[in-house]
Amino acid sequence: MSLTQSEKAVRFRALHVAPGTFVMPNPWDAGSARMLASLGFPALATSSSASAGTLGRQDYGLTRDLALALARAMVEAVDVPVSADLEDGFGVAPEVVGETVQLAAGLGLVGCSIEDAPGGAPAHALSLATDRIAAAAAVTRGLPFPFVLTARAENFLRGKPDLDDTIIRLQAYERAGADVLFAPGVSDLGAIRTLCSALKKPVNVIAGGKAGSPSIAELAAAGVKRISLATSLYRAAMTALRDAALEVRDRGTFGYGERAMVGTELGAVMRASSANTGVA
Repeated sequence: MSLTQSEKAVRFRALHVAPGTFVMPNPWDAGSARMLASLGFPALATSSSASAGTLGRQDYGLTRDLALALARAMVEAVDVPVSADLEDGFGVAPEVVGETVQLAAGLGLVGCSIEDAPGGAPAHALSLATDRIAAAAAVTRGLPFPFVLTARAENFLRGKPDLDDTIIRLQAYERAGADVLFAPGVSDLGAIRTLCSALKKPVNVIAGGKAGSPSIAELAAAGVKRISLATSLYRAAMTALRDAALEVRDRGTFGYGERAMVGTELGAVMRASSANTGVA
């Protein structure tokens, strides 16, 4: 089966209105996207930090062209909806953010997230941040298919763990046309519950990044609609790579191979995903 962009878009939108909570993991390249799709996850999202890591760069080390090219490779590799982490829209001005979203929709993506702060810096003034989301929403409303726009409030990642201000920001982005609200860094279950109760649109949270993260069931009970995993899967994969290499270097043994997927099993996953998407 090979779905059109419109069909993927309808499926992605439906996930946000259907009962229950869903997990949207974050691949970092076409191969990891195929692996995750083969495991039955209903949608995927790129991680800008993990994607940058594949090129040996740090977070916020991608240009817009590179970020979109990496996202396109994942879109073309799988037959499930893909949303993109578009950082701050790769520009301050609302019209630049709108242009970025238009380009993203043009390459097969059916959703994206926009941050309210440039890389490593404090958040934009609320009026500008809201105008940026409004510009993105205006673009999505003009598309011939539903496109899920996620607005991110970066306070908790930028040294301002102020839940009240974060809620005020997300409520403004909600009014400006965002379809999903997201405050990365908010991990306390009580704070998540407060956040969800203050918003009308679906809420995304990150899980799996550290020990003691709330379970899917706990997050669902708190009102979370969508769970993403950020860079945690990429970091887990890189940790396994490091540990395997250290075993060879320091112990002269190859026990890591006993824990690894065999080549035929891995190849079967890639072939099955390719058959499903029609991608060679």
